[in-house]
Amino acid sequence: MSELHGSKDQQHPLYNRDRPSIDILLAQEPTDYNLAELARLRIRYQGFPGARDIQKDLDKVLQQWGLTEAELLEKTRKMHDKGGIYKSRGKKEEQDWN
Repeated sequence: MSELHGSKDQQHPLYNRDRPSIDILLAQEPTDYNLAELARLRIRYQGFPGARDIQKDLDKVLQQWGLTEAELLEKTRKMHDKGGIYKSRGKKEEQDWN
């Protein structure tokens, strides 16, 4: 089991870009935009062998907002079906899951 943790952990290539976003989510309420960001980041880091602090904090945000993973994904799937979540933020309407 120790092989899964410890020195085999990897640095995620987007860690430094994502860390500030996660810190913001920890301090904010679950708006549509924030829900979409949480779902996107959870998918990005799901099963990643490293970035344990990010994974732990993403779990913490989900818990703070009183949601299960299934509820989060259901809500954000509906929002993405409607579209427009990122348009007001100046982001392209693309799905940045990876």
